[in-house]
Amino acid sequence: MLARMSLKRVLAYCCLPLMLNVVSAVDVVLSGGVALKSWEKLRGPNAHDNWWANFVRGATVRIDKLQKIKPDAKIVWIVYKPAYVNRSKEDGQNYVPMIREQAAKRKVKLVFVNTADEAFAAINKAATRKDKISSFYYFGHSNAHAFMLDYSSDIIGVSKQWMHEKDLEKKLDKNAFMPDAECWSYGCYTGNSMTATWKKTMGIPLWGNTASTRYQPVGWGELPSGAGDWVK
Repeated sequence: MLARMSLKRVLAYCCLPLMLNVVSAVDVVLSGGVALKSWEKLRGPNAHDNWWANFVRGATVRIDKLQKIKPDAKIVWIVYKPAYVNRSKEDGQNYVPMIREQAAKRKVKLVFVNTADEAFAAINKAATRKDKISSFYYFGHSNAHAFMLDYSSDIIGVSKQWMHEKDLEKKLDKNAFMPDAECWSYGCYTGNSMTATWKKTMGIPLWGNTASTRYQPVGWGELPSGAGDWVK
């Protein structure tokens, strides 16, 4: 009996490290903010964001596709809130509860952020000792060097909150990501610089487009398209 008990204990201690090292996946989606339509109209044919929900719908398309593949997926949806508050006032609607409804409908964790630093922190916090980020998708405005969480929301044609490629090393924890994490940016021009910096800093690829991204496809349940090449 003693020998049997000892063997069980030995097996338990041997298996303990394996149990502690089990890591589950968490998928992260980040929605940047929408522009004010009144300001964008002044840009004529170059106006952005006629529809307030481009980046919200882009995120829910991603979530829906992911949940079809992995019904039990653990998903964290991060949304830059101030721009939707501003657009709500302009349109005479309240878009924040609508976003909450979309998250609740899909049973995903919704995190509203007010600054770029809060967005970095929310991504890092999505990972825990047991969870690592297996995918990251960004929907929003961007240029070659940064995710622009707001654009033409407080100041026409200007971003006040951005996640710059130079900030990745200090503000984004590469250990929060799985080694084979799938990362995509559906912002414009990311493929011209930020993809390379992301790979160098984070050690994993980020897909981005070398030209503008087109959000018309989200209206029929598809991810945005790109006018240029998708590179990583």
